[in-house]
Amino acid sequence: MHQITFLCSGRVSVSQQKKVNVLSLLIDPDDIYSSEQKPGSSDALDFRHHNYKEMRKLMKSVTDECPDITHVYTIGKSYTGLKLYVMVISDNPSKHELGEPEFRYVAGMHGNEALGRELVLNLMQYLCREYKKGNQRVVKLVTETRIHLLPSMNPDGYEAAYEKGSELAGWAEGRYSFEGIDLNHNFPDLNNIMWDAQEAWNHQHVFPSQVSPETRAVISWMQDIPFVLSANLHGGELVVTYPFDCTRDWAPQEDTPTADNAFFRWLATVYASTNLVMANPDRRICHYEDFQKHNNIINGGAWWVTLPQLGMNDFSYLHTNCFEVTVELSCDKFPHASELPVEWENNKESLLVYMEQIHRGIKGVIRDNFCPVFISSAADGDYWRLLNPGDYKVVVWAEGYFPSMRRCNVGMEPRATMCDFTLTKTPLTTTNLLSFHKSLLNEVLS
Repeated sequence: MHQITFLCSGRVSVSQQKKVNVLSLLIDPDDIYSSEQKPGSSDALDFRHHNYKEMRKLMKSVTDECPDITHVYTIGKSYTGLKLYVMVISDNPSKHELGEPEFRYVAGMHGNEALGRELVLNLMQYLCREYKKGNQRVVKLVTETRIHLLPSMNPDGYEAAYEKGSELAGWAEGRYSFEGIDLNHNFPDLNNIMWDAQEAWNHQHVFPSQVSPETRAVISWMQDIPFVLSANLHGGELVVTYPFDCTRDWAPQEDTPTADNAFFRWLATVYASTNLVMANPDRRICHYEDFQKHNNIINGGAWWVTLPQLGMNDFSYLHTNCFEVTVELSCDKFPHASELPVEWENNKESLLVYMEQIHRGIKGVIRDNFCPVFISSAADGDYWRLLNPGDYKVVVWAEGYFPSMRRCNVGMEPRATMCDFTLTKTPLTTTNLLSFHKSLLNEVLS
């Protein structure tokens, strides 16, 4: 509902009052195309579509504006040689800090799904400026988290879609890499190894037959940095999906949960419930599926299975223990530039609150008596594990050390529980060590 306020001296005449009534009747509150009706955004960000050259300029401008909390690096190149740029935002952006978790947003995996790219660029500007203003929520995020933002995983595809523009870009124009590869189906298949389904899926299929340079760059990135939480931003629907995306024996549309299903559903719900469009019960559906009956979240395997479905979410979770969801941001893959301020407002709270979930579960440092121990942890021996509230038995082991078990309690507060470990070196033989592992496992299961 729109209210018109007159700021003037004296009284409003009858004729003026009639004009106000007529104007009120002419404004349709349901007309989403009316410029008077669009709330836009109060954030003075660069709301337009950025091609490769303009994206680099914007990232450069943010680093110039906030040099103390930003750092730009590349993780590789696309097939045509375009660099895959990442911006880090943190109080010490150039290196990992002990106890500080690593977060990432990835956009533009499908080059024609342009909204994610622009939201990530908006987020860079927003975090920079709000940090300088002293916004306490942003200051806390920046000082306690190392945030990595990859706005364009498939810059070759985006350039093809950008040339057509939002009016002419087709449903698949720019979706694939220059080599014609769908990057979201281009990661190693770790699911079937885990499920021991090698009778049906030979070892030669662990990697796709053709792995793109963009995919290799992201895999190396995952291995170099101990990411804890991630989301990849897509378009064409309004829903948040969570692993597993791959189903057992490639069954079509079968709910295939992970062992961390409850926490994945929490992550998906956090984003969907704070997204202004997804959370609107009166919104229209994008195509033919009504995801509101699922509260706008769904298991990836229950929604969409293609062969081969070798996706980044599952690989991230199984290979690096980084939790990742897919966010389908909008019905329109390539919205008009005039719609970007509204889309930013629709997603701003979701982007922030999702990042904040990285500070849940348990964290700590794993050491022996002298130095850090490197297991599934960062180089400094620090680790994180996202968990829902509850009591947990946590076992840590590394080659050449006795395993160690602790009971760790995760509370309801939105902060991680400290749970440090000190390991002791062992002179045990392999046989005796295996016996020790077995006894410890029995204790955990008791």
